[in-house]
Amino acid sequence: MEALYHQTNKQVHEVQSYMGHLETSDKQSVHLVENEIQARIDRIFSNLERLEILSSKEPANKRQNAKLRVDQLKYDVQHLQSALRNFQHRRYNREQQEKQREELLARSFTANDSDTTIPIDETLQFNESLQNAHRGMDDLIGSGTSILHGLRDQRMTLKGTHKKILDVANMLGLSNTVMRLIEKRAFQDKYFMIGGMLLSCVVMFLVVQYLT
Repeated sequence: MEALYHQTNKQVHEVQSYMGHLETSDKQSVHLVENEIQARIDRIFSNLERLEILSSKEPANKRQNAKLRVDQLKYDVQHLQSALRNFQHRRYNREQQEKQREELLARSFTANDSDTTIPIDETLQFNESLQNAHRGMDDLIGSGTSILHGLRDQRMTLKGTHKKILDVANMLGLSNTVMRLIEKRAFQDKYFMIGGMLLSCVVMFLVVQYLT
C-alpha cells in the first residue's frame, strides 16, 4: 500500500503544478492541457479505489491512519477536479462572449432599414446582464469553495477529537460498547459532512442551470 500511496500522492502534486499551465495556455493548446489534466485525475481516482481496498485490509492498529491518509488524497483530487471544471466553465463563457461580439461586429446593416436594423441597446443590455450573471456565478463558486474548505476543517477537527477520545477511552479502560458508540457517532458525523458537501454542489449546479 505504501508504494501506491506515495505514487498517488506524487501524481496529485504533479496535477497541482500542471494546473498552472491552464492560465498561460493559448486557445489552440488549452484543450490539450485540459485533457491531459483530466486523464491524470482519472488515473488518481483509479488509484484511490485500490487504496481504499488496501487500507481496509491493514492491521487494526494501522487501519484508521491509513484511511485518513486516503481520505486526504481523495479530498485533494476532488478539489483539483472542481478547479478544472470551474476553469472550463469560465473559459466557455469567455469564448461565448467573444463569439457574440465577433458576430455583432461582423454584421452589416443600413441606416433607416427596418429589416436590417440591429437592436444594439437590447444586445448590450443582454450582454451586461449575462456578465453580471457570470460574476455572480463566480462569487457563488468562491463561496462554495470556502464552504467546502470549512467542512474539510471541521472533518479534520472531528477526526482529531475522535482519536483523542479513543486514546482516553483506552487509557480509562472503557467498555467495548462505549467504544462502539463513539465510533458510530464519528461515522455519522462523516455522513453529515458528506451531505453538506453534496448540498453545496447541488446549489452550485442549480445556479449554473438557472443563471447562465
